[in-house]
Amino acid sequence: MLTWTDGLAPDWPEIPGVSAFVTTRAGGISEGPYGALNLGDHVQDNPEHVAHNRQLLADLLVSRGARPVRWRSQVHGIDVADMDTPNPPRDADALITSQPGEVCAVLTADCLPVLFAAKDGSQVAAAHAGWRGLVNGVLENTLQHFACDASRVQAWLGPAISQAAFEVGEEVRAQFMARHAASEACFKPGKPGKWYADIYALARIHLQAAGMAAADIHGGGLCTVADEQRFFSYRRGAQTGRMASCIWRRA
Repeated sequence: MLTWTDGLAPDWPEIPGVSAFVTTRAGGISEGPYGALNLGDHVQDNPEHVAHNRQLLADLLVSRGARPVRWRSQVHGIDVADMDTPNPPRDADALITSQPGEVCAVLTADCLPVLFAAKDGSQVAAAHAGWRGLVNGVLENTLQHFACDASRVQAWLGPAISQAAFEVGEEVRAQFMARHAASEACFKPGKPGKWYADIYALARIHLQAAGMAAADIHGGGLCTVADEQRFFSYRRGAQTGRMASCIWRRA
């Protein structure tokens, strides 16, 4: 049985009628590197285990005023699936809804999950921001799908790879700096031609440039690579599971 205490809740100002939940490794039946609550169906885990784990999550969400997740595939792009439409696209790195009970959920294992909510509770969204999606504008694109101005949205940065573990090449640094010169401060030099990137700081730059107030951006500081007990991490071991970051308006 999966319980609320097996996961995480955003440490942000509560919005009436909005709930959010981030899974960890705890609470499922997967084994080995997928142990225990792997929710990814594309990582060579036992399909029956994944289906069981997803049902555990569905049961918990239903008990909290949501419907079971309609899973989308994250592909390191910038497309946003409008979950209020009859047939939202299967491949989407962000999801948005205004419908009570509809869950926006993204799967990650080092990439940055970002949860969004309009301050009046009218819309919620979730985004998957690996470095490619982040530099190409997945967070900005998500904000553009809100009916309100970005200044009336709050966000939470979920568990992701920390700067100490996130080594990238010069080409990655150059792409971020081409978008925002302030990104230079988010990189520390490593080996020749390599840099350590602070994905949390980069996300804050992109969100603020899109119109969000710094005070409305919460979270950051959890490292999926370092905390092996709680989190899956692709950088730590390519054979691994996926965690889900979920947000919904309670029905």
